[in-house]
Amino acid sequence: MREITVAMTDTFISKPYTNFPENGSISAQAPSNIALVKYWGKYGEQLPQNASVSFTLSQCRTETTLHFEKSTPNGNFNFEVFLDGQREKSFEPKIAQFFERIRRYVPFLTEYNFKIETKNTFPHSSGIASSASGMAALAVCLVSLENALLGGDLSTAYKETQENQLRKASFLARLGSGSASRSIEGPLVVWGQHPEIEGSSNLLGVKYPFKVHENFSNYQDTILLVDKGEKQVSSTVGHNLMHNNPYAEARFKEANTNLTKLKTIFEDGNISAFIEIVESEALQLHAMMMASKPYFILMKPNTLEIINRIWKFRKETGSQVCFTLDAGANVHVLYPFSEKDRTQNFITKELAAFCKNGAYIHDACGLGASIVNS
Repeated sequence: MREITVAMTDTFISKPYTNFPENGSISAQAPSNIALVKYWGKYGEQLPQNASVSFTLSQCRTETTLHFEKSTPNGNFNFEVFLDGQREKSFEPKIAQFFERIRRYVPFLTEYNFKIETKNTFPHSSGIASSASGMAALAVCLVSLENALLGGDLSTAYKETQENQLRKASFLARLGSGSASRSIEGPLVVWGQHPEIEGSSNLLGVKYPFKVHENFSNYQDTILLVDKGEKQVSSTVGHNLMHNNPYAEARFKEANTNLTKLKTIFEDGNISAFIEIVESEALQLHAMMMASKPYFILMKPNTLEIINRIWKFRKETGSQVCFTLDAGANVHVLYPFSEKDRTQNFITKELAAFCKNGAYIHDACGLGASIVNS
């Protein structure tokens, strides 16, 4: 099941280029996403040990402009990265690694000088998956440029062979950040091969292909910013710790089993069952970090206080609000659209006090990445 053949990856090698524009720019946006069934642990080159499914967000996104200028090829990558208008050299090693991984699939990378301008609609180091949205936005820009190199028009990219372009964008994004593969489309995306989900792949994210009950339409996510500092443990380190985690194999099996259960839940609209899986998945992710060597506790006291208050509120009011967590202290509060006003009032009055400077972000499910202008 985990075998990735050369033939499968070869489908993403480009046809010969027929056009080389001298210069130009492409702008794209891509949202972050929040996993419901978590991917934690990988093998090979950015391949997941288990399948995952996520809500694509809407407001928490990265906006990237890729400026390009034809150069004399020398086999090297020539680029600079700017965050919020300032050169950000600390980002450049990761982009260089990304370019090296995708060189085979977008060989024009050595034909141009690039200036990558990027900004987030959410605070940097806020615990929201900026690597996912950032790599997804850059991948969309690159696929759009390739469309022009193949004789298309930058301004009409994604109108021809849209499905193939979306697939390649997800494939490329994955090689920069695994979860970025889930930020190309929305509102529900599966990444990782799963025996009961046709078309699912370890190579890229795919839109969830089955019926979804209206209960899960326009689902809401408020991100409570408990800790806005740098990650205590990088995602790369965290994933690598799973190699020697004594509970890893049981965890991978449980994740795939939970994804199977969600098929029925999404179809029949059972939010209570949804809550049970989503909260369990969040706590299992943190349990894996606590059971690793070295071990880490990523939650903060206020994280636990928020969780307990959500449980108390749900018990007392019959609300269908729940939480999930990424690999950090911040809390994603998930709730159906029908409970938007009541839940946001609860957040403002009771949960905001446990956020850093009272900061939180209201968001909802979105439709994925897009070209902004060319």
